Amino acid sequence: MTPAPLAELTTLRLGGPPARLVEVDDEAAIIAAVRAADEPLLILAGGSNLVVADEGFPGVVVRIASRGVRADGNVLEVAAGEPWDPLVERCVDGGLAGFECLSGIPGSVGATPIQNVGAYGQEVSETIVSVRTYDRMLDAVLTVRGDECGFSYRSSAFKRTPGRWVVLSVTFELERRPDSKPIRYAELARALGIEVGDRAPLDEVRSAVLALRRRKGMVIDPDDPDSVSAGSFFTNPVLAAAAFAELEERAGEQLPRFPQIDGSVKTSAAWLIERAGFARGHGDPATVAISDKHTLALTNRGAGTTAQLVALAREIAAGVRDRFGIELVPEPVFVGHEWSAAAPAQPSR
Repeated sequence: MTPAPLAELTTLRLGGPPARLVEVDDEAAIIAAVRAADEPLLILAGGSNLVVADEGFPGVVVRIASRGVRADGNVLEVAAGEPWDPLVERCVDGGLAGFECLSGIPGSVGATPIQNVGAYGQEVSETIVSVRTYDRMLDAVLTVRGDECGFSYRSSAFKRTPGRWVVLSVTFELERRPDSKPIRYAELARALGIEVGDRAPLDEVRSAVLALRRRKGMVIDPDDPDSVSAGSFFTNPVLAAAAFAELEERAGEQLPRFPQIDGSVKTSAAWLIERAGFARGHGDPATVAISDKHTLALTNRGAGTTAQLVALAREIAAGVRDRFGIELVPEPVFVGHEWSAAAPAQPSR
């Protein structure tokens, strides 16, 4: 029997069936399933960061459903299959700071180090002590220290060597305190009524983040069609200082800027998309379109296909390239197909 379409297991609700689907719920079963799998192999948990081809996936999908949180003071070892946001809520309720700005993000714990998940000025790399992994190349279980993970903006050594690593669990060290880590993101600080760099009660920060994300359609909600997405579809460009200055000159106005420690500058992909002529809602209201709430989210409006979604993404990327000379980089993982920035033959309507 052919497995059900992967659309049923992804937040975009797009994608055809795999050749085979195996669900595993503990570490030993994960390793056994991965060892036994024929190539190609896809590791799946929350399905929140995947763009699966309409044709599906011509290999084995190992769906990780492991559970468990082992606490030792403010240090937590968390199984890869644990849902992320309930963990954040548990930590906030328990007076542990370090996850509060990451509230409302869908997906599983195991995906967080791969993508170096972050939001509102906070990243998981700041709290990760180690990642327990199965290394397929060495056929060995290894513990990778946080400083060995090669974390960078929305990336890691795990992401840069796809197919090699399977995350089994993640160990985090949080800070026991009633208020948050210093708030770094201006929009969140304004919502809290504080200055950037100040702290606020953990529960207030979580509530403010969830409210901001809901306004952008970034909290999974069956009653909100704008939440049928993979989150932000493109990463924010990070440019050398000289390249950023050239971009600003080409734009003819001041761009959003977020200086980085290495002297580079991060700017806003959403700003570039909007200035390239793509408004919220652009696309087809019956198939795929830019979210009505957030320019970075591409949504399945109910009758969409992956091919249509990718065509819209290519149209946007081509428009930004033509206007600003910047290549937008997709944030989601493409399954059963590859990203190409080439413009579609026909623009979306």
